[in-house]
Amino acid sequence: MFATIIAFLAAEEGAATAAGDEIANLTPKPAELLVGVLAFGVFFFFLWKWVLPKVNQVLEERREQIQGNLERAEQTRREADQELAGYRTQLAGARDEADRIIEEARVTAEQLRVDMAARAETEAQQIVSRAQEEIRAERDRVFEELRGQVGEIAVALAGRVVGASLDEAAHRRLIDDYIDQVGTAGNGRS
Repeated sequence: MFATIIAFLAAEEGAATAAGDEIANLTPKPAELLVGVLAFGVFFFFLWKWVLPKVNQVLEERREQIQGNLERAEQTRREADQELAGYRTQLAGARDEADRIIEEARVTAEQLRVDMAARAETEAQQIVSRAQEEIRAERDRVFEELRGQVGEIAVALAGRVVGASLDEAAHRRLIDDYIDQVGTAGNGRS
């Protein structure tokens, strides 16, 4: 290989003198060409030995970083999907719980309404019963009061009619018997 380069350089040197000065100025001299080839070889070797592996290492690290980021993003998306499913489950559970609470409140309100209606009915019956007892008591009191007044009036009338005074106890007994008969015959109640 070096022999080919040297032969080429020698041929160039001979051709350069023959062709003239103008063409010689355009083509590099063989020594310069040799130095250029050696410099390019050293530069290429340096790039190939130290720079290219560093560039490949940086590119591999960057690829691994991007791959890691993509995997973390995928993992985060899966976790977000799982949390979303959990939240949806919790939301459905909360809706079911709310429906259960509403239904329970409705049943409780209905039971309360029924209880209040029963209590009001019971209280109304008790009020009616007390009023009837008070009416009976008042009727009995008025009846006793009238009995006494009727007895006195009857004794006074009998005394005027007969013209003589009758025995008050006998009169009372007679009047009471008469009032009892009138009370039983008049309204069918005793």
